[in-house]
Amino acid sequence: MNWDAKTQEKLKLMIVKIPVFHRRITEVAVTKKAEELARSRSAEAVEEQDVVGAFFSDVPSPFYSMMVRLLEQAGFDYKKYGFPKNCK
Repeated sequence: MNWDAKTQEKLKLMIVKIPVFHRRITEVAVTKKAEELARSRSAEAVEEQDVVGAFFSDVPSPFYSMMVRLLEQAGFDYKKYGFPKNCK
């Protein structure tokens, strides 16, 4: 599936900040989920909202605060999409 270039760049920036032993599994899981979310919207490309939704749907509770910090550092505006929907 196609990706919005800016969104893909932000994801790459975020992935390199994740502890090395979690990077690959995070990248695979988030990419898969983001593409599913984009398809469910009938979108032509994965956009920021899809990546944000993927992170909030699949990140285990122990990593939640780190995820939020890294989303902010990478420039993802998760609040614009109504996240967090519930506190963990």
